[in-house]
Amino acid sequence: MSAQPASPLPEATTGTLEILDLLRSGKILTKTEIAAQTGFSRSTVNQRIDSLLEAGLVVPSGAESTKGRPAGSFAFNRTAGQFLVADIGATAMRIGLCDLTGAILDEVELKVDVTDGPDVVLGMVKTEFSSLLMQAGAGPATVLGVGISVPGPVDTDTGRVVHPPIMTGWDGYDIPGSFRNEYNCPVIVDKDANAMAFGEQQTTYPHVEHLLMVKIGTGVGSGLISDGRLHRGADGAAGDIGHNYVPKPAGVENEPECRCGNTGCLEAYAGGWALLRDLQAQGLELATVDEAVRLLRSGERNAVRLARTASRLLGEAIAVTVNLFNPRVVVIGGQLAAAEEYYFAGIREAVYRRSLPLATRSIEIVGSTRGNQAGVIGIALLVAQSVFTQYPLPHIEAAREPAPARQPA
Repeated sequence: MSAQPASPLPEATTGTLEILDLLRSGKILTKTEIAAQTGFSRSTVNQRIDSLLEAGLVVPSGAESTKGRPAGSFAFNRTAGQFLVADIGATAMRIGLCDLTGAILDEVELKVDVTDGPDVVLGMVKTEFSSLLMQAGAGPATVLGVGISVPGPVDTDTGRVVHPPIMTGWDGYDIPGSFRNEYNCPVIVDKDANAMAFGEQQTTYPHVEHLLMVKIGTGVGSGLISDGRLHRGADGAAGDIGHNYVPKPAGVENEPECRCGNTGCLEAYAGGWALLRDLQAQGLELATVDEAVRLLRSGERNAVRLARTASRLLGEAIAVTVNLFNPRVVVIGGQLAAAEEYYFAGIREAVYRRSLPLATRSIEIVGSTRGNQAGVIGIALLVAQSVFTQYPLPHIEAAREPAPARQPA
């Protein structure tokens, strides 16, 4: 089974993408049901289903539903290939093999130092990609899309990182190009907070059209879902609240320098690296953000004090975004969100105090439901969206019947 680089489907075929999208939702439908749900004529549905069958993207399904659906139904062929995805953080990354719906089939988590540079980090990603494919009995020819999320601003047109504050050596690096020798398929690159936002919205809040995802990890970032779509802005820089200026809190003598080169950024007060910096300055022997979080969760007095201040500053920054954007749901994720008891109350209090009543009368401020899987789920779904919602569609040889996939925990 292999994927061809071009689609046999005419690029202006009315209804092809719509029918494929309907079946990608997981439904098993007859042609009559497809016609009823799309409004297309029976002849149009027949032609489009035949084309999708020929491309291997849809397969016949003889399974009967609880309503007694007869043979002659059709389903999306989610096992006809795979997606390979990597959610790269500052100190760890998750690498996954997914079916064509974005469901995780297998995954691995590794420690990483993103400042080692793209050659080292992406080399690790490529090694794990090969291992995951080998364990699945697959190979590069069956991969229909690759997705990489990174902890830095990404130019959406090129997939290159632009002046990333915590990604030393990555500026301008051609991430998509580094995978093209191994994989003849689209390579999608996005920032980690965007991937998390999309993953949370698609899996937990599919009916919420306006969502704000805030990641408080080593750095601070956010992703925006507007009108049900990921909002990246004109160049991909939307949502970078970590580098908004914060007025100096009482008791702070000098504005801290941020990794971006400015002083007084939110991240320089409230990011995980700032928490680690301040605890080390007090003589505590800590080496990683994870160690700082464990100390905080133990109730250590200095760590708790720092987290309380950070939560207020985070809440005030989020309140500005709430006033501008008016989300229905604010999701908080990342390493520091594991210490929910020390962050969420302060964030909520500041948001309700600083935002307008109309913007907060029905808002929800919640923790991530997907935890450390949110990014890998989200980037897989972004790859699926890119591959199956525009031409050319892939063409699958030796298509096979779909089989159940393990659902993300």
